[in-house]
Amino acid sequence: MRNAHDEQATSPNVNFQQDIKYVFKPSSWTLGSIGIWPVTFRGIGHVSKIALVVCNFALSFAIVPCILHIIYDEKDLNIRLKLSGLLGFCLTAMMKYCVLAIRRPKILRCIEHVKSDWWQVKFNSDRKLMMKYAATGRRLSIISTTCMYIAGFIYHTILPFCTVHKVGNETIRPLVYPTYSEFYQTQISPIYEIVYLAHCICGYTMYTVTAGSCGLAAIFATHACGQIDVIASRLEDLSRGKNFGQSLNVNQRIAVIVNGHVRILRFCAAVEEILQEVCLLEFASSIFTMCLPEYYCIVDWQDSDTVGLTTYFLLFVSFCFNMYILCYIGELLMAKSTQIGTTCFMIDWYQLPANPVRSLVLVIAMSNHPIKISAGRMIDLSLATFGNVLKTSLAYLSFLRTLVM
Repeated sequence: MRNAHDEQATSPNVNFQQDIKYVFKPSSWTLGSIGIWPVTFRGIGHVSKIALVVCNFALSFAIVPCILHIIYDEKDLNIRLKLSGLLGFCLTAMMKYCVLAIRRPKILRCIEHVKSDWWQVKFNSDRKLMMKYAATGRRLSIISTTCMYIAGFIYHTILPFCTVHKVGNETIRPLVYPTYSEFYQTQISPIYEIVYLAHCICGYTMYTVTAGSCGLAAIFATHACGQIDVIASRLEDLSRGKNFGQSLNVNQRIAVIVNGHVRILRFCAAVEEILQEVCLLEFASSIFTMCLPEYYCIVDWQDSDTVGLTTYFLLFVSFCFNMYILCYIGELLMAKSTQIGTTCFMIDWYQLPANPVRSLVLVIAMSNHPIKISAGRMIDLSLATFGNVLKTSLAYLSFLRTLVM
Protein backbone atom coordinates (compact mmCIF):
# COMPACT_ATOMS: atom_id res chain seq x y z
CA MET A 1 0.00 0.00 0.00
CA ARG A 2 1.10 3.58 -0.56
CA ASN A 3 2.06 5.62 2.50
CA ALA A 4 1.98 9.36 3.02
CA HIS A 5 5.49 9.78 1.64
CA ASP A 6 4.50 7.91 -1.54
CA GLU A 7 1.50 10.17 -2.03
CA GLN A 8 3.71 13.27 -1.98
CA ALA A 9 6.37 11.74 -4.25
CA THR A 10 6.17 11.54 -8.02
CA SER A 11 4.99 8.24 -9.44
CA PRO A 12 7.50 6.37 -11.65
CA ASN A 13 4.56 5.83 -14.01
CA VAL A 14 4.03 9.17 -15.78
CA ASN A 15 0.66 7.90 -17.06
CA PHE A 16 -0.54 6.88 -13.59
CA GLN A 17 -3.67 9.07 -13.42
CA GLN A 18 -4.69 8.24 -16.98
CA ASP A 19 -4.20 4.50 -16.40
CA ILE A 20 -6.21 4.47 -13.18
CA LYS A 21 -9.12 6.26 -14.86
CA TYR A 22 -9.00 3.79 -17.75
CA VAL A 23 -9.08 0.77 -15.42
CA PHE A 24 -11.69 1.93 -12.93
CA LYS A 25 -14.01 4.26 -14.83
CA PRO A 26 -16.75 1.69 -15.75
CA SER A 27 -16.97 0.32 -12.20
CA SER A 28 -16.66 3.70 -10.52
CA TRP A 29 -19.67 5.02 -12.46
CA THR A 30 -21.89 2.01 -11.81
CA LEU A 31 -20.95 0.99 -8.27
CA GLY A 32 -20.47 4.60 -7.21
CA SER A 33 -24.11 5.34 -8.01
CA ILE A 34 -25.29 2.74 -5.46
CA GLY A 35 -22.81 3.60 -2.71
CA ILE A 36 -20.30 0.75 -3.05
CA TRP A 37 -17.58 2.80 -4.72
CA PRO A 38 -16.25 5.91 -2.93
CA VAL A 39 -17.80 9.02 -4.48
CA THR A 40 -17.17 12.57 -3.27
CA PHE A 41 -18.99 15.77 -4.15
CA ARG A 42 -17.95 19.19 -2.94
CA GLY A 43 -20.10 20.26 -0.01
CA ILE A 44 -21.92 16.92 0.28
CA GLY A 45 -20.86 14.33 2.82
CA HIS A 46 -21.91 10.72 3.36
CA VAL A 47 -22.99 10.31 -0.27
CA SER A 48 -22.38 6.55 -0.15
CA LYS A 49 -24.49 6.13 2.99
CA ILE A 50 -27.37 8.06 1.41
CA ALA A 51 -27.17 5.92 -1.73
CA LEU A 52 -27.17 2.72 0.38
CA VAL A 53 -30.30 3.82 2.26
CA VAL A 54 -32.18 4.92 -0.88
CA CYS A 55 -31.36 1.78 -2.88
CA ASN A 56 -32.23 -0.61 -0.04
CA PHE A 57 -35.51 1.21 0.52
CA ALA A 58 -36.35 0.96 -3.21
CA LEU A 59 -35.60 -2.78 -3.19
CA SER A 60 -37.76 -3.37 -0.13
CA PHE A 61 -40.51 -1.14 -1.55
CA ALA A 62 -40.80 -3.45 -4.60
CA ILE A 63 -40.14 -6.83 -2.95
CA VAL A 64 -42.58 -6.77 -0.01
CA PRO A 65 -45.76 -5.89 -2.02
CA CYS A 66 -44.70 -8.42 -4.69
CA ILE A 67 -44.52 -11.19 -2.06
CA LEU A 68 -47.96 -10.26 -0.71
CA HIS A 69 -49.39 -10.21 -4.25
CA ILE A 70 -48.04 -13.69 -5.05
CA ILE A 71 -49.32 -15.16 -1.77
CA TYR A 72 -52.78 -13.56 -1.54
CA ASP A 73 -53.82 -12.21 -4.96
CA GLU A 74 -52.41 -14.18 -7.88
CA LYS A 75 -54.03 -17.54 -8.75
CA ASP A 76 -52.74 -18.14 -12.30
CA LEU A 77 -49.79 -20.59 -12.25
CA ASN A 78 -47.97 -19.12 -15.27
CA ILE A 79 -48.11 -15.61 -13.87
CA ARG A 80 -46.98 -16.91 -10.47
CA LEU A 81 -43.97 -18.51 -12.15
CA LYS A 82 -43.10 -15.22 -13.88
CA LEU A 83 -43.42 -13.30 -10.65
CA SER A 84 -41.46 -15.95 -8.72
CA GLY A 85 -38.56 -15.57 -11.13
CA LEU A 86 -38.69 -11.79 -10.78
CA LEU A 87 -38.91 -12.07 -7.00
CA GLY A 88 -35.99 -14.51 -6.87
CA PHE A 89 -33.84 -12.14 -8.91
CA CYS A 90 -34.81 -9.22 -6.65
CA LEU A 91 -33.99 -11.13 -3.45
CA THR A 92 -30.67 -12.36 -4.86
CA ALA A 93 -29.71 -8.83 -5.95
CA MET A 94 -30.64 -7.48 -2.52
CA MET A 95 -28.48 -10.11 -0.78
CA LYS A 96 -25.54 -9.38 -3.12
CA TYR A 97 -25.99 -5.68 -2.43
CA CYS A 98 -25.86 -6.29 1.32
CA VAL A 99 -22.73 -8.44 0.92
CA LEU A 100 -20.98 -5.76 -1.14
CA ALA A 101 -21.98 -3.10 1.38
CA ILE A 102 -20.56 -5.19 4.24
CA ARG A 103 -17.38 -5.93 2.26
CA ARG A 104 -17.00 -2.31 1.17
CA PRO A 105 -13.91 -1.57 3.36
CA LYS A 106 -12.12 -4.60 1.89
CA ILE A 107 -13.17 -3.58 -1.62
CA LEU A 108 -11.64 -0.17 -1.04
CA ARG A 109 -8.40 -1.78 0.20
CA CYS A 110 -8.23 -3.87 -2.98
CA ILE A 111 -8.81 -0.73 -5.04
CA GLU A 112 -5.91 0.94 -3.23
CA HIS A 113 -3.78 -2.16 -3.86
CA VAL A 114 -4.45 -1.91 -7.60
CA LYS A 115 -3.66 1.81 -7.56
CA SER A 116 -0.42 1.10 -5.73
CA ASP A 117 0.63 -1.46 -8.34
CA TRP A 118 0.00 1.04 -11.15
CA TRP A 119 1.78 3.77 -9.20
CA GLN A 120 4.93 1.62 -8.90
CA VAL A 121 5.24 0.75 -12.61
CA LYS A 122 8.76 1.67 -13.76
CA PHE A 123 9.17 0.00 -17.15
CA ASN A 124 7.09 0.50 -20.25
CA SER A 125 7.12 -3.26 -20.92
CA ASP A 126 5.43 -3.86 -17.55
CA ARG A 127 2.84 -1.20 -18.30
CA LYS A 128 2.03 -2.84 -21.64
CA LEU A 129 1.49 -6.22 -19.96
CA MET A 130 -0.79 -4.66 -17.35
CA MET A 131 -2.71 -2.61 -19.93
CA LYS A 132 -3.35 -5.77 -21.97
CA TYR A 133 -5.27 -7.37 -19.11
CA ALA A 134 -6.77 -4.07 -17.96
CA ALA A 135 -8.35 -3.73 -21.41
CA THR A 136 -9.80 -7.25 -21.07
CA GLY A 137 -11.30 -6.47 -17.66
CA ARG A 138 -12.70 -3.17 -18.90
CA ARG A 139 -14.33 -4.82 -21.94
CA LEU A 140 -15.93 -7.54 -19.83
CA SER A 141 -17.26 -4.93 -17.42
CA ILE A 142 -18.69 -2.72 -20.19
CA ILE A 143 -20.33 -5.64 -22.05
CA SER A 144 -21.91 -6.99 -18.86
CA THR A 145 -23.24 -3.55 -17.88
CA THR A 146 -24.55 -2.79 -21.38
CA CYS A 147 -26.43 -6.10 -21.70
CA MET A 148 -27.99 -5.72 -18.26
CA TYR A 149 -29.05 -2.11 -18.75
CA ILE A 150 -30.57 -2.70 -22.21
CA ALA A 151 -32.62 -5.67 -20.98
CA GLY A 152 -33.59 -3.80 -17.81
CA PHE A 153 -34.60 -0.67 -19.74
CA ILE A 154 -36.93 -2.68 -21.98
CA TYR A 155 -38.36 -4.60 -19.02
CA HIS A 156 -39.11 -1.47 -16.98
CA THR A 157 -40.14 1.09 -19.58
CA ILE A 158 -41.54 -0.81 -22.59
CA LEU A 159 -42.79 -4.27 -21.60
CA PRO A 160 -45.35 -3.11 -18.94
CA PHE A 161 -47.09 -0.84 -21.46
CA CYS A 162 -47.31 -3.37 -24.29
CA THR A 163 -50.33 -5.16 -22.84
CA VAL A 164 -53.63 -3.96 -21.45
CA HIS A 165 -54.00 -4.49 -17.70
CA LYS A 166 -57.53 -4.95 -16.37
CA VAL A 167 -59.14 -5.76 -13.03
CA GLY A 168 -62.67 -6.83 -13.88
CA ASN A 169 -63.85 -4.30 -16.47
CA GLU A 170 -61.58 -1.54 -15.24
CA THR A 171 -58.32 -0.74 -17.06
CA ILE A 172 -55.48 0.02 -14.67
CA ARG A 173 -52.17 1.73 -15.22
CA PRO A 174 -49.32 -0.81 -15.27
CA LEU A 175 -46.54 -1.07 -12.74
CA VAL A 176 -43.26 -2.91 -13.17
CA TYR A 177 -43.74 -4.97 -10.01
CA PRO A 178 -47.18 -6.04 -8.82
CA THR A 179 -48.57 -4.54 -5.64
CA TYR A 180 -50.86 -6.00 -3.01
CA SER A 181 -54.55 -5.53 -3.84
CA GLU A 182 -55.23 -3.73 -0.57
CA PHE A 183 -53.03 -0.87 -1.77
CA TYR A 184 -55.71 0.88 -3.88
CA GLN A 185 -54.00 4.24 -3.78
CA THR A 186 -51.23 3.14 -6.16
CA GLN A 187 -53.43 4.07 -9.15
CA ILE A 188 -53.97 7.65 -7.99
CA SER A 189 -51.67 10.46 -9.15
CA PRO A 190 -49.11 11.41 -7.98
CA ILE A 191 -48.79 8.18 -5.93
CA TYR A 192 -48.70 6.11 -9.12
CA GLU A 193 -45.79 8.14 -10.53
CA ILE A 194 -43.89 7.90 -7.22
CA VAL A 195 -44.38 4.12 -7.05
CA TYR A 196 -43.33 3.70 -10.69
CA LEU A 197 -40.20 5.80 -10.06
CA ALA A 198 -39.38 3.69 -6.99
CA HIS A 199 -39.75 0.55 -9.11
CA CYS A 200 -37.35 1.98 -11.70
CA ILE A 201 -34.82 2.78 -8.95
CA CYS A 202 -35.23 -0.78 -7.69
CA GLY A 203 -34.55 -2.15 -11.18
CA TYR A 204 -31.54 0.11 -11.66
CA THR A 205 -30.13 -1.06 -8.33
CA MET A 206 -30.61 -4.75 -9.18
CA TYR A 207 -29.00 -4.52 -12.60
CA THR A 208 -26.18 -2.34 -11.30
CA VAL A 209 -25.41 -4.76 -8.45
CA THR A 210 -25.43 -7.75 -10.80
CA ALA A 211 -23.34 -6.17 -13.54
CA GLY A 212 -21.15 -4.18 -11.14
CA SER A 213 -20.13 -7.19 -9.05
CA CYS A 214 -19.15 -9.12 -12.19
CA GLY A 215 -17.28 -6.11 -13.54
CA LEU A 216 -15.44 -5.62 -10.26
CA ALA A 217 -14.45 -9.30 -10.21
CA ALA A 218 -13.22 -9.00 -13.81
CA ILE A 219 -11.11 -5.91 -13.04
CA PHE A 220 -9.49 -7.44 -9.94
CA ALA A 221 -8.86 -10.83 -11.57
CA THR A 222 -7.39 -9.41 -14.78
CA HIS A 223 -5.18 -7.10 -12.73
CA ALA A 224 -3.83 -10.15 -10.89
CA CYS A 225 -3.19 -11.83 -14.25
CA GLY A 226 -1.28 -8.78 -15.42
CA GLN A 227 0.87 -8.85 -12.29
CA ILE A 228 1.54 -12.56 -12.84
CA ASP A 229 2.77 -11.78 -16.36
CA VAL A 230 5.06 -9.09 -14.92
CA ILE A 231 6.54 -11.64 -12.47
CA ALA A 232 6.96 -14.14 -15.33
CA SER A 233 8.83 -11.51 -17.36
CA ARG A 234 11.08 -10.88 -14.33
CA LEU A 235 11.85 -14.61 -14.15
CA GLU A 236 12.73 -14.74 -17.85
CA ASP A 237 15.04 -11.76 -17.32
CA LEU A 238 16.58 -13.13 -14.11
CA SER A 239 20.01 -13.87 -15.57
CA ARG A 240 20.33 -10.56 -17.47
CA GLY A 241 18.65 -8.22 -15.02
CA LYS A 242 17.55 -5.56 -17.54
CA ASN A 243 14.14 -5.07 -15.91
CA PHE A 244 15.46 -4.99 -12.35
CA GLY A 245 18.02 -2.22 -12.39
CA GLN A 246 21.71 -2.82 -12.96
CA SER A 247 22.63 -2.45 -9.27
CA LEU A 248 20.68 -5.56 -8.17
CA ASN A 249 22.52 -8.85 -7.85
CA VAL A 250 20.91 -12.26 -8.42
CA ASN A 251 19.85 -12.71 -4.79
CA GLN A 252 18.15 -9.31 -4.76
CA ARG A 253 16.41 -10.06 -8.06
CA ILE A 254 15.01 -13.31 -6.65
CA ALA A 255 13.91 -11.42 -3.52
CA VAL A 256 12.00 -8.95 -5.74
CA ILE A 257 10.33 -11.84 -7.58
CA VAL A 258 9.33 -13.64 -4.37
CA ASN A 259 8.04 -10.43 -2.82
CA GLY A 260 5.96 -9.69 -5.93
CA HIS A 261 4.60 -13.25 -6.02
CA VAL A 262 3.58 -13.12 -2.36
CA ARG A 263 1.93 -9.75 -2.95
CA ILE A 264 -0.15 -11.25 -5.78
CA LEU A 265 -1.19 -14.22 -3.62
CA ARG A 266 -2.31 -11.91 -0.80
CA PHE A 267 -4.26 -9.72 -3.21
CA CYS A 268 -6.00 -12.75 -4.73
CA ALA A 269 -6.84 -14.08 -1.26
CA ALA A 270 -8.46 -10.70 -0.43
CA VAL A 271 -10.41 -10.71 -3.73
CA GLU A 272 -11.58 -14.28 -3.14
CA GLU A 273 -12.79 -13.32 0.33
CA ILE A 274 -14.76 -10.39 -1.10
CA LEU A 275 -16.35 -12.38 -3.91
CA GLN A 276 -17.06 -15.77 -2.32
CA GLU A 277 -20.58 -14.89 -1.11
CA VAL A 278 -21.39 -12.95 -4.29
CA CYS A 279 -20.24 -15.88 -6.43
CA LEU A 280 -22.25 -18.33 -4.33
CA LEU A 281 -25.40 -16.24 -4.74
CA GLU A 282 -24.74 -15.83 -8.47
CA PHE A 283 -24.12 -19.56 -8.86
CA ALA A 284 -27.23 -20.60 -6.94
CA SER A 285 -29.49 -18.04 -8.60
CA SER A 286 -28.15 -18.87 -12.07
CA ILE A 287 -29.16 -22.50 -11.73
CA PHE A 288 -32.76 -21.62 -10.88
CA THR A 289 -33.20 -18.18 -12.46
CA MET A 290 -31.73 -18.96 -15.88
CA CYS A 291 -34.34 -21.64 -16.57
CA LEU A 292 -37.19 -19.15 -16.04
CA PRO A 293 -36.25 -16.71 -18.87
CA GLU A 294 -35.86 -19.80 -21.08
CA TYR A 295 -39.39 -20.84 -20.14
CA TYR A 296 -40.74 -17.31 -20.67
CA CYS A 297 -39.12 -17.22 -24.13
CA ILE A 298 -40.94 -20.44 -25.07
CA VAL A 299 -44.26 -19.11 -23.80
CA ASP A 300 -43.86 -15.73 -25.55
CA TRP A 301 -42.79 -17.49 -28.76
CA GLN A 302 -46.00 -19.50 -28.69
CA ASP A 303 -48.03 -16.35 -27.96
CA SER A 304 -46.18 -14.35 -30.70
CA ASP A 305 -45.20 -11.74 -28.10
CA THR A 306 -42.17 -10.14 -29.82
CA VAL A 307 -41.41 -7.59 -27.09
CA GLY A 308 -41.65 -10.16 -24.30
CA LEU A 309 -39.55 -12.66 -26.26
CA THR A 310 -36.86 -10.04 -26.93
CA THR A 311 -36.82 -8.87 -23.31
CA TYR A 312 -36.52 -12.31 -21.76
CA PHE A 313 -33.97 -13.41 -24.33
CA LEU A 314 -31.79 -10.40 -23.46
CA LEU A 315 -32.20 -11.15 -19.76
CA PHE A 316 -31.21 -14.78 -20.35
CA VAL A 317 -28.14 -13.69 -22.33
CA SER A 318 -27.22 -11.23 -19.56
CA PHE A 319 -27.52 -13.89 -16.84
CA CYS A 320 -25.47 -16.31 -18.92
CA PHE A 321 -22.79 -13.73 -19.64
CA ASN A 322 -22.48 -12.66 -15.99
CA MET A 323 -22.03 -16.27 -14.89
CA TYR A 324 -19.61 -16.82 -17.77
CA ILE A 325 -17.50 -13.83 -16.65
CA LEU A 326 -17.09 -15.26 -13.14
CA CYS A 327 -16.26 -18.73 -14.47
CA TYR A 328 -13.93 -17.34 -17.15
CA ILE A 329 -11.87 -15.26 -14.73
CA GLY A 330 -11.71 -18.23 -12.34
CA GLU A 331 -10.34 -20.38 -15.17
CA LEU A 332 -7.96 -17.61 -16.24
CA LEU A 333 -6.55 -17.16 -12.73
CA MET A 334 -5.99 -20.90 -12.30
CA ALA A 335 -4.16 -21.10 -15.63
CA LYS A 336 -2.06 -17.97 -15.08
CA SER A 337 -1.09 -18.78 -11.48
CA THR A 338 0.57 -22.03 -12.57
CA GLN A 339 2.48 -20.13 -15.25
CA ILE A 340 5.02 -18.82 -12.73
CA GLY A 341 6.09 -22.36 -11.76
CA THR A 342 6.32 -23.36 -15.43
CA THR A 343 8.43 -20.28 -16.20
CA CYS A 344 10.85 -21.22 -13.39
CA PHE A 345 11.49 -24.51 -15.20
CA MET A 346 11.99 -22.83 -18.58
CA ILE A 347 14.46 -20.05 -17.67
CA ASP A 348 18.22 -20.36 -18.14
CA TRP A 349 18.70 -21.38 -14.51
CA TYR A 350 21.93 -23.21 -15.34
CA GLN A 351 23.59 -19.83 -16.00
CA LEU A 352 22.93 -18.71 -12.41
CA PRO A 353 24.87 -19.50 -9.23
CA ALA A 354 23.71 -22.67 -7.47
CA ASN A 355 22.68 -21.16 -4.12
CA PRO A 356 20.31 -18.47 -5.50
CA VAL A 357 18.68 -20.99 -7.85
CA ARG A 358 17.64 -23.14 -4.89
CA SER A 359 15.43 -20.25 -3.76
CA LEU A 360 13.26 -20.75 -6.86
CA VAL A 361 12.06 -24.04 -5.38
CA LEU A 362 9.83 -22.02 -3.03
CA VAL A 363 8.31 -20.16 -5.97
CA ILE A 364 7.64 -23.46 -7.76
CA ALA A 365 6.09 -24.91 -4.58
CA MET A 366 3.72 -21.94 -4.23
CA SER A 367 2.73 -22.25 -7.90
CA ASN A 368 1.68 -25.86 -7.37
CA HIS A 369 -1.39 -24.51 -5.55
CA PRO A 370 -3.19 -22.45 -8.22
CA ILE A 371 -5.21 -19.37 -7.35
CA LYS A 372 -8.95 -20.06 -7.43
CA ILE A 373 -12.19 -18.13 -7.11
CA SER A 374 -14.80 -20.19 -5.33
CA ALA A 375 -18.52 -19.94 -4.70
CA GLY A 376 -18.69 -19.85 -0.92
CA ARG A 377 -15.51 -21.98 -0.66
CA MET A 378 -17.59 -24.91 -1.93
CA ILE A 379 -17.39 -24.84 -5.74
CA ASP A 380 -14.40 -23.64 -7.77
CA LEU A 381 -15.48 -21.43 -10.65
CA SER A 382 -14.19 -22.57 -14.03
CA LEU A 383 -15.47 -23.08 -17.56
CA ALA A 384 -16.45 -26.63 -16.58
CA THR A 385 -18.61 -25.12 -13.82
CA PHE A 386 -20.29 -22.84 -16.35
CA GLY A 387 -21.11 -25.85 -18.51
CA ASN A 388 -22.62 -27.61 -15.51
CA VAL A 389 -24.76 -24.55 -14.73
CA LEU A 390 -26.14 -24.49 -18.28
CA LYS A 391 -26.89 -28.21 -18.24
CA THR A 392 -28.61 -27.94 -14.85
CA SER A 393 -30.74 -24.97 -15.97
CA LEU A 394 -31.86 -26.92 -19.06
CA ALA A 395 -32.76 -29.88 -16.86
CA TYR A 396 -34.90 -27.60 -14.66
CA LEU A 397 -36.47 -26.13 -17.82
CA SER A 398 -37.47 -29.61 -18.98
CA PHE A 399 -38.95 -30.36 -15.57
CA LEU A 400 -40.81 -27.03 -15.57
CA ARG A 401 -42.33 -27.63 -19.01
CA THR A 402 -43.45 -31.10 -17.96
CA LEU A 403 -45.01 -29.71 -14.79
CA VAL A 404 -46.83 -26.72 -16.30
CA MET A 405 -47.56 -27.46 -19.96
